[in-house]
Formats: sequence, C-alpha cells, structure tokens
Amino acid sequence: ILEVYRFDSVLFYSYRLSPEHLPPAQYKDCLAATIHLIQNAASHGVDPSKIIVGGDSAGGNYACVVAQKLVEISDLPKLRAQVLIYPLTQTMDFNLPSYQQNSSVPILFRENVVYLCLKYFGKDPSLLGQVLKGSHVPDSMRLKYGKWVSPDNLPERFKGRGYKQVPLAPYEPEVYRQLSEILEADFSCLFAEDSVIQKLPETLIVSCEYDILRDEVLLYKKRLEDNGVKVSWFHVENGFHGMINFFKGCIFAFPAAAELTDSIVDFVKNL
Repeated sequence: ILEVYRFDSVLFYSYRLSPEHLPPAQYKDCLAATIHLIQNAASHGVDPSKIIVGGDSAGGNYACVVAQKLVEISDLPKLRAQVLIYPLTQTMDFNLPSYQQNSSVPILFRENVVYLCLKYFGKDPSLLGQVLKGSHVPDSMRLKYGKWVSPDNLPERFKGRGYKQVPLAPYEPEVYRQLSEILEADFSCLFAEDSVIQKLPETLIVSCEYDILRDEVLLYKKRLEDNGVKVSWFHVENGFHGMINFFKGCIFAFPAAAELTDSIVDFVKNL
C-alpha cells in the first residue's frame, strides 16, 4: 500500500524502504504514485499539465529516475518540470573534487555514501574499499561514461581546496558482478542515454558547496544543458548536504536554507 500525503499543493509519497524491500521497489513506488496522480489529476484538483516532480538527496535521485521513466511513456501528459535538490546521480567515481574536499563534512561523509549504497542494495559492506577506488567499473563503462563523469566538465572554481585527480583503480570483474545494479541508469541517473535526457522537462537543480554530492549534481546539470534541457541552477555557497531540513522552526535553522527554499518557490511560481 503506497501512502500519499497532501500539504497545500504538494503531494508526498511514502515508499517502501530498504533493506526490507530492495531496489527497484523505491523508485517504482514513486513512479506508480506519479502516474496515478497524472491519470487522476482532476479528482485531486490538479491541472495535469502543471505537475512537477522533485526531491532532495535520495528523493532527488528518485525524482530524476521517475522523470526519465515518464518520458518513455507516450500516452501520458508530460511533466511540467523537475526540482532536483542535491541528488545522487552516479556511483562510478568517488574521488571527484567534492568527494575529496568535503569527505568529512557533516551530515554526509564519503565512506558513508558508499556504505549506504551497499546496504541499500543488500550488498556486502566489505566491498566498500573497492568501490571507493572504482574497481567495480568495467573498462567498457569507463570508456562510455568517462566523458560524463569527468572533472574536466566542472567549472575551474570547484577544483581548488587541495583537489588531486585520482584515476579509477584496475577493474575487478568479481566486484562488478556483485554490484552491477548500482551502475544502472535506474540508480545512477547520470548514465541515461541522450535520447532520454533530451526529453526531460525544465529543471531546477540545487547544489551546495560543502556537499560531497556537489560535483555529480553539476555533472548532471551539464548533461541536461548539453542535451537542450532548460535548466535553472541555485548554488548555496555556504551550504551542506541536507540543509533544506534546517530552513525554519529548528534550533539549528540556517538563513541559507531559507534562501534555498525561496529559490524553489520562485522557480515554481514562475513556470
């Protein structure tokens, strides 16, 4: 049973959780709920031509995947937009500048990202070291995806703070055999084909300077722009992962979190 909560004009989906329910249960729940909303928009008082998907962190990843899946369904109205707040978009290279620069910045640490991915897919956490080094990536994928997961695609200003380029470690076929799912576009949405990316709706993408996911957000932004998708970008210069949860009503509220929230509201209002 998929629960849907409504607050004003926003619907929140409650999807099945890992490890009790392994992927792809999570994005499929979100996709099913979105399709139901599109097909039954009138009964919810919603204009089907003005539906937006969005989320932050893991929710941003699900929003990416849902939007990509929907472009392949021809008999549904198209999404009006997507709002992607520091989503995880790739699991190929964990030595991008932001992973090195922000490896110990709360609330999301470099090793924790890989550990959580492994637990999420029900995999052996002892593989963490190989994944951090990139041994799980086959040579064919390095050749195909390397042009998208490259520090060369990042603005120069993000490559300071002691960053040193680290090549992927030699490929270990047995590691890939155990972990192939994490490199599929159903999870690493940066790796979707151009034919899918080109059909995506207008996008607001949010990145934070002190977030290990910063660079893969920027790489996804570039993929969208390179494929003709209209993109608005909001970068929080003093932001960190998860900060949207601290925008008000919290003892640790941050003014920048309120600015982030305002940017999302402005984007939606101006569509």
